[in-house]
Amino acid sequence: MRRWYLRYKLSTRDLVEMMAERGVILVHTTILRWVQHYVPEFEKCWNQYARPVGGSWRCDETYIKVKGRWTYLSRAVDKVGGTIDFYLSERRDVNAAKHFFRKAIKSVGSPRVITLDAYAASHRAVRELKSEGRLPRRVRVRSSKYLNNMIEQHHRRIKQRIRPMLGFKRFESAAVTISGIELVQKIRKQQFKTDTLGGRSATMPELWNAVLAA
Repeated sequence: MRRWYLRYKLSTRDLVEMMAERGVILVHTTILRWVQHYVPEFEKCWNQYARPVGGSWRCDETYIKVKGRWTYLSRAVDKVGGTIDFYLSERRDVNAAKHFFRKAIKSVGSPRVITLDAYAASHRAVRELKSEGRLPRRVRVRSSKYLNNMIEQHHRRIKQRIRPMLGFKRFESAAVTISGIELVQKIRKQQFKTDTLGGRSATMPELWNAVLAA
């Protein structure tokens, strides 16, 4: 089942229909429970093999609808498109921006330079983190619409996976599901050291089995 997800990029509805054709009746809530239960464990397993990310961050926000209301997905990639981190928030303000940067710093360390859009709350969050000592004062901040085009393209990949779904009913479910989508994107972008797991010749199912068995 996991192999079908990874190889054919199936939506939940596609998987339910495929299993029904084989005489196995599933409901969407069953698959959602699997996602909520297993994604955190998958992240722990894969993070053991994470490659270092670049020190030049490109940060931006996009919109995700949860229970009929817009929420805000903050994301960051490095200059070659490697995923750094993400943070889903119910509000778009200084506190949400600070939570995002703290989460990213805890995950991959401090950046060398941060590229932001013109949104004032993000710039204020960086200034406050510097004054609190959570972000080194040497970190350079800049605004560039051109440089942030890359992350805007990356937002589309997330939206493409979310669009066929039936919609998020709970904020916590949305956050875990997006974590799973981000994880798969990182695997596709070769952000993990897989040499000891079979290298480039290994198929995706073989890599998954090796990571989960380690």
